[in-house]
Amino acid sequence: MALGDLMVSRFSQSSVSLVSNHRYDDDCVSSHGDGDSSIPSRSKDSEATSSIYGNGTTERAATATSMAYLPQTIVLCELRHDASEASALLGTSESLIPAPKWRLKERMKTGCVALVLCLNITVDPPDVIKISPCARIEAWIDPFSMAPPKALETIGKNLSTQYERWQPRARYKVQLDPTVDEVRKLCLTCRKYAKTERVLFHYNGHGVPKPTANGEIWVFNKSYTQYIPLPISELDSWLKTPSIYVFDCSAARMILNAFAELHDWGSSGSSGSSRDCILLAACDVHETLPQSVEFPADVFTSCLTTPIKMALKWFCRRSLLKEIIDESLIDRIPGRQNDRKTLLGELNWIFTAVTDTIAWNVLPHELFQRLFRQDLLVASLFRNFLLA
Repeated sequence: MALGDLMVSRFSQSSVSLVSNHRYDDDCVSSHGDGDSSIPSRSKDSEATSSIYGNGTTERAATATSMAYLPQTIVLCELRHDASEASALLGTSESLIPAPKWRLKERMKTGCVALVLCLNITVDPPDVIKISPCARIEAWIDPFSMAPPKALETIGKNLSTQYERWQPRARYKVQLDPTVDEVRKLCLTCRKYAKTERVLFHYNGHGVPKPTANGEIWVFNKSYTQYIPLPISELDSWLKTPSIYVFDCSAARMILNAFAELHDWGSSGSSGSSRDCILLAACDVHETLPQSVEFPADVFTSCLTTPIKMALKWFCRRSLLKEIIDESLIDRIPGRQNDRKTLLGELNWIFTAVTDTIAWNVLPHELFQRLFRQDLLVASLFRNFLLA
């Protein structure tokens, strides 16, 4: 059925109320102008409508006339909407309120992603006491379901794939249980490739001690017999700016504090305040990573890279219907997250709408534009960070 026929069938039985609810009088017409009104008269509309919709019968013409005067439903009633309508009626191009700048002139892109995983599978760090049973899943892979070298490689590939869904055009590089030299080469390579674009540095420190109070993260020596500290200042000097860091480890706030002090020291110079660096941390200074066996060991990373799957698993474990919910259905949701025509894509669109609304109502507009509109990967990470 065509749209016009559907409207005729829906409104043909309410012609009397439709006409009476939208009747123009002389006062209303004269308020918009003098002798030559900008609002056409009712008789002209009736004649024009009859010539378009009429078929020669009086009844059809009456029905068509009623359709020309459908009752108005006001949805956008803010002051800026009234100002736009008034300026349109008066023939002016200026509005009472300037239109917001939705599109940023300066766009940013994350050109390279460095993934550093310090897992040291089968060896727990000395400063963490783990419960039994505890969370083991990393990047939705059970590291104890296969040989440790194979598990480490599989986890790295899976994490890279999870990030690629959000920014497929970036270059991804993975370092598994690296040394300081390997991390340095990785960072320098990423900065060289990205040039003036943003570099993302993801650090998983589940197999090493907590960061130190001086802002040092831990890596390994070549023989994997010692933990070697890596100062955040050296990491910052390799990656430079613009950059974004993701620290999935216990007491990750210590890294943020050290980074803030480092930038405070540099702010006295000419280049300190111009650095564009973003840091996302999993835990506070005195917190450790969650160890519940119901969820992955990398809950923070799972929220950032697979938010729909993580949110549904969180809901199922806490729902009153958890006894009858088949949790395996979550892994079989069809579609792609960037295709709204699919089920997974529609869920992701709903999630995006909710998180963007929260951010818009909480953050200053300049900060919202920078975090949620400037860079595609950064915007996705911050939406997912709200879930985390």
